[in-house]
Amino acid sequence: MLRNRIYRNSIISFLLAAIIYGCSTGINLFSDKDEVALGNDLVKQILANPKEFPVSSADLALKNYLTTNILNPILASSSVKKRSIYKYRLEVIRRDDVLNAFALPGGPVFVYTGLLKYLDSEAALAGVIAHEIAHIESRHATRRLSANYGVSLLLSLVLGQNPSALAEIATNLFVGLAFLANSRSDEDQSDKLSVEYLKSTKYYPGGVKFFFEKMKKDGTVSSNSSKVATFLSTHPDPIQRIEVVNKNLQAQGLPLYDFTSNESSLFRTAYKMNILSRVNK
Repeated sequence: MLRNRIYRNSIISFLLAAIIYGCSTGINLFSDKDEVALGNDLVKQILANPKEFPVSSADLALKNYLTTNILNPILASSSVKKRSIYKYRLEVIRRDDVLNAFALPGGPVFVYTGLLKYLDSEAALAGVIAHEIAHIESRHATRRLSANYGVSLLLSLVLGQNPSALAEIATNLFVGLAFLANSRSDEDQSDKLSVEYLKSTKYYPGGVKFFFEKMKKDGTVSSNSSKVATFLSTHPDPIQRIEVVNKNLQAQGLPLYDFTSNESSLFRTAYKMNILSRVNK
């Protein structure tokens, strides 16, 4: 009995040391299964808060169009590695006062109608959605959790001693929308992957920068408007990211179009007919 206790304590000590080391070196302590479970818990909390997150079933035609024509073609890219592991889905939040989109661990992507009304091409929206998929594929949220969350709770999660650990993490994340915040390096990586994902679609690969370009022209980036408050608090340096994306496109020999371009690969008319028309109903 004593030998078993010593052995168990040694295992726990080893795991604790591994967790502390892993947190300091950027190792992700969450499994893919944990990612999906955590995302599901967060979705439940979002759906249970319709005042803040009015996810309307009345937007089914819009949701189906976005899923079939934008989300699924992006997921078909060979660069998206976990499309058969994560539970990818897209939901529309009917709030015109928010220009934003966000991703949750394990696959859920949420887009606000405020963003849909602000954009003016399918390529721009495809860039945003591909960017959010990149956050999921790169496991940015759980990597930050591994680095910053309480070691004791993560240890109980790893050991399977606390079945409610993921739900507890989800609850804590939900308060203050902490799951939205990403570092500059995370954003740069997701911008780069967005370009890669879109290269196999019909959309211009650099669409991820169109949102920033439009904000820059409108002077929205420096605005104190409540519409962009959430976006600016969770997406660092949007203007500098235009230059980074342009350099990436140039390095690959891809053309540099901006958000005002009339190139067919932006699909402006399709956006008005199939997305804006449904958002404005």
